[in-house]
Amino acid sequence: MLEALREREPFAALCRRHRLARSCGYKWLARFRESGVRGLLDRPRTPARSPRRLAPRWQTALRRLRARRPTWGPKKLRRQLQVEHPRARLPSARTLGRWLRRWGLNRPPRRRARSGPPLRRPGRTVPQAPHDVWTVDFKGWFRTRDGTRVEPLTVRDAASRFLLCCRLLPSQADEPVRRVFRRLFGRHGLPRAIRCDNGAPFGGCGPRGLSRLSVWWRRLGIRVEFGWRAHPEDNAAHEQMHAVYQREVAALPAANPAAQQRRTDRWRRRFNHERPHEALALRTPAAAYRANRRQLPRRLPRWRYPHGWPMRTPNRRGYVRWQGRSRFLGRAFAGERLGFRPLTQRRWAVHLGPDLLGHLHAADTHDGLRPVRLTPQHA
Repeated sequence: MLEALREREPFAALCRRHRLARSCGYKWLARFRESGVRGLLDRPRTPARSPRRLAPRWQTALRRLRARRPTWGPKKLRRQLQVEHPRARLPSARTLGRWLRRWGLNRPPRRRARSGPPLRRPGRTVPQAPHDVWTVDFKGWFRTRDGTRVEPLTVRDAASRFLLCCRLLPSQADEPVRRVFRRLFGRHGLPRAIRCDNGAPFGGCGPRGLSRLSVWWRRLGIRVEFGWRAHPEDNAAHEQMHAVYQREVAALPAANPAAQQRRTDRWRRRFNHERPHEALALRTPAAAYRANRRQLPRRLPRWRYPHGWPMRTPNRRGYVRWQGRSRFLGRAFAGERLGFRPLTQRRWAVHLGPDLLGHLHAADTHDGLRPVRLTPQHA
């Protein structure tokens, strides 16, 4: 330092002679000029705002947040702390997880077997924007404390993960579900596709697996996509949401269905507006949701068929009179106008709008349709 202060040779040459980088030399010279010989002593390498010094503050904040959100993991908790303290420097999610495990509030993540790439179903709509695909299912019944059985019907937007509805119904009958969807369509518009399982009231045992409810959806111009039977992983994201509802709401049922519905509505608001989602880069579903431009029409559109196609309307039992015989087409199509496309003189293709339901043969001894093969069962 004395040679540098005498300035008898250039500082760069002095650093080269002592095999020292100029940046390091200037740093030590500045410290010597500022503090003398004491400035040349080793300084603690811990940053001034060390996480160890700030740990008590963030541990207290983490305990309070965890008490309010007992089912959230470290990533979601850290995201919520960022929202509450936007300018603060937070510990990492790994550090928060270590603290939670130390307090016995979090289990280490389970190591799961690596699976191959997800199986892509042919013909399935890939959601790119809100309202491309809605997923719908019944969560599974449970009883409130007064013994009343409730069936939670859940509808969610696949792209934004926005939970559109969680309505507690007394049963899985067609008419209550239809009323719920009328309100949803009036408030949120019409989606391009609805994804559901094959069970009632969404699916049936007739042509293309359609039920009266799914025929109504097709009448509105909505594509109906059924999952493969006995494969709930086809709707895995929806099932995961059901698991969250079970842990946070259904595990401790309310006194009666009305109180349970109020508790469910509060949980749905938190799920949409507060709970971060990892598939959305830890954004909330409400931040990714957008309004829909496809509005519910005032009148149901009528099916139109090419000129020359005979048309029939099945009665309430699902029968039509064709070629002098009573033919069964399915109760799901009662009251719907069906088109008969002639293939040969003794064979016709039966259509519900653009959907092929099956074939009618004049020589058949039975009175039903010959089904068409659809893999998977998509309408």
